[in-house]
Amino acid sequence: MVACQGGGYTASGPGGWDRLPTPVLPVGLEYLPLEGAGEVQTPFKLPRDCPRLELGDPVILQHAKAGELCERFNHLLLIQGGRVVGRVPTYRGAGQAFL
Repeated sequence: MVACQGGGYTASGPGGWDRLPTPVLPVGLEYLPLEGAGEVQTPFKLPRDCPRLELGDPVILQHAKAGELCERFNHLLLIQGGRVVGRVPTYRGAGQAFL
């Protein structure tokens, strides 16, 4: 088990598992049956072959919709093969607001 600080942002619309961010790294993380992505903490079940995680190690989630991130952050990190390969501004980071 690992508990993450926060858990990303649930996509707008009707509630459901398809609105939760998908755990991407480390590979094989699973939500608990009675838990989802939380604003304060999010617990995950670790796969048996998961490398050891230390306090502060990143856990990467892919969000169901980009808007939740683009409204809150100035930049998004681009990840390929488990490594950060770039950084791009969001519309918020470009000084735009649509709401």
